[in-house]
Amino acid sequence: MFDLIIIGGGMAGMTSAIYALRESKKVLVLEKESIGGQITQSPKVQNYPSFAEISGSELADKTFEQMLALGAEFEVEDVQKIEKENKIFKVTTDYNTYQAKAIVLATGMKHRTLGLAEEEKFVGRGVYYCAICDGPFFAGQEVSVIGGGNSALQFAIMLSGYCSKVHMFVRSSACSGEQALVDKVKNTSNIEIVYGASAVALNGDDTLASITFKRVDGSTFEHETKAVFVAVGQVPNNKMFENLVELDKYGYVVADENCKTSCDGVFAAGDCRVKSVRQVATAIGDGATAATFACRYIDLN
Repeated sequence: MFDLIIIGGGMAGMTSAIYALRESKKVLVLEKESIGGQITQSPKVQNYPSFAEISGSELADKTFEQMLALGAEFEVEDVQKIEKENKIFKVTTDYNTYQAKAIVLATGMKHRTLGLAEEEKFVGRGVYYCAICDGPFFAGQEVSVIGGGNSALQFAIMLSGYCSKVHMFVRSSACSGEQALVDKVKNTSNIEIVYGASAVALNGDDTLASITFKRVDGSTFEHETKAVFVAVGQVPNNKMFENLVELDKYGYVVADENCKTSCDGVFAAGDCRVKSVRQVATAIGDGATAATFACRYIDLN
């Protein structure tokens, strides 16, 4: 029996473990892939307090080492189901079944990719999914954005503030985001929008050099760029929890400011929950909050 089982080994989940372990709780962290989550895709992190610059992988490794040193148990297993009976949670994975007094959901989310053959190769080497994180590295340079929704529009506006030019490529004949954002983009002189263009290939050797686009009429053209910010949607990893906690219409866990969900004893931290800002700093804040209130719940039940 564990006091707390944390689903997800990203920065939110590992921070939750550290805080719970410091409260002398017995903690198990379950991660289906690898530690660190999305932060490991960032070759340079420059917005994390205490480090002027650190790679995402190194930051994750340091946090993982700290968590293990405090006594966390860690397993690479895929959670299949969580059930609650008489205040005890049963967590079933692809290998084992565990019990706990409380749960922290820290499953994160994934940026929807373009689905192109070379995309994974160029991640961090020309292909990026977060303008807040990686945009400043291209100050004074020309960059590209793929997408036509709110995220893409916000990326373009943000990048236009410090990049010399932003080339925005929209698959359909119009942007699908809020009209106020569309108007702002159209009225920003260094943003150029190309409609009816679908990315079909990413080109380059070790780093991105250009993107091949296909027009509606079937013709193709190549656009040279060293950086493209992909904003074609996000996918939370919460489908399996829909019968346990309330999800919003996009699949994110609904949780209050204390990270409490609709199910007593279940807390949510990081990108998997409904929130406005998804950054490593806010994930860590969520992790600390979720663990603190999870420990209070455990102590009172």
